Amino acid sequence: MATRVVVLGAGFGGLELSTMLSEALGDHVDVTLIDKNDAFVFGYSKLDVMFGRATPDEVLLAYRDIAKPGVRFLQETITAIDPEARRVTTDAGVHEADVLVVALGADYDLDATPGLAEGGHEFYSVPGAVEVGELLPTFSQGRAIVGVCGAPFKCPPAPSEAALLLHDYLSARGVRDDCEISFVIPFESPVPPSPDTSRALVAAFAERGIEFVPGHRVSSLDPARGVAVLDDDSELPYDLFLGVPKHRAPDVVAASGLAGEDGYVPVNPKTLETRFPGVYAVGDVSTIGVPKAGVFAEGAARVVAESLIARLRSDEQPEAYDGLGSCYIEFGAGLVGRVDVDFLSGPKPTGTFHEPSDALVAEKDHFGSTRTARWFSR
Repeated sequence: MATRVVVLGAGFGGLELSTMLSEALGDHVDVTLIDKNDAFVFGYSKLDVMFGRATPDEVLLAYRDIAKPGVRFLQETITAIDPEARRVTTDAGVHEADVLVVALGADYDLDATPGLAEGGHEFYSVPGAVEVGELLPTFSQGRAIVGVCGAPFKCPPAPSEAALLLHDYLSARGVRDDCEISFVIPFESPVPPSPDTSRALVAAFAERGIEFVPGHRVSSLDPARGVAVLDDDSELPYDLFLGVPKHRAPDVVAASGLAGEDGYVPVNPKTLETRFPGVYAVGDVSTIGVPKAGVFAEGAARVVAESLIARLRSDEQPEAYDGLGSCYIEFGAGLVGRVDVDFLSGPKPTGTFHEPSDALVAEKDHFGSTRTARWFSR
């Protein structure tokens, strides 16, 4: 009988894990991939939607297109997880697993920042990016704030990209001189593990007249007065607020007994195993000392896949998870940079910066197209 692997969440981690198991084991494994959504989207594509460079239909990759030996996709909403029994309940039934992998990511908690839902806009979801994209053509004067409402948050360079691309967008419309842009982030630098990357971004902000406000999160909005209140009670006036909402683990994870004090799932950093036998957690839903970003979820999923493949083939277990990842960063003006980060091998995280270039634009495109081809056979 084929080993039953149930994967919760079809983001970077769930897609890579399912693909690797299918490629290596085919019909000798029974993978059930469950997600409440009907399509996947690369995080960076939300900026394309937000700034009118792509439509939602162009960036959404339908899960129904997944056709892999040994893998079936189910669009269902998970209502309960029993890690001890490796049993998952959804709105459509119950799924029993020999191996359970939780890759449910992090949810957005708009209510954690008073005034955000009423007086601001988030751009971290596809609907949010669509809404901002419809709003931006009406913004022609005043102050726009790109503000982070809590850490950790997905894809740490993304709000920096949003500020730089907003500058380009307003410049192309000929209204940049009538607008101010401020960028508020809880970190002391845009990309803390890489001083070179941070220096390049801060220089790019300065060159474009973007006010950089480091070391602060946006704690609330007062829409009536049009001010963003920071965590030290200082205030910034705004006419347009583009926020990165506070993140939290999904409620179903918090209720499962898997979560630690911070709501996320603690795992063995080398193997991604939870304290429950046969239960793993990868990506944003876990705490492992790496950022909440797709490339790190993908790397963690590879380790779990290699471990399961080795076990089923009675081979040697793979190397431990290395915590390495590369993030592409849009600097505006059509150029892309890259930072290669190492979070786990040394006493502290380190990062290597690669200057923005046309070559990295092509490399980023290749990054997306190769994964689209593998995961969706497109």
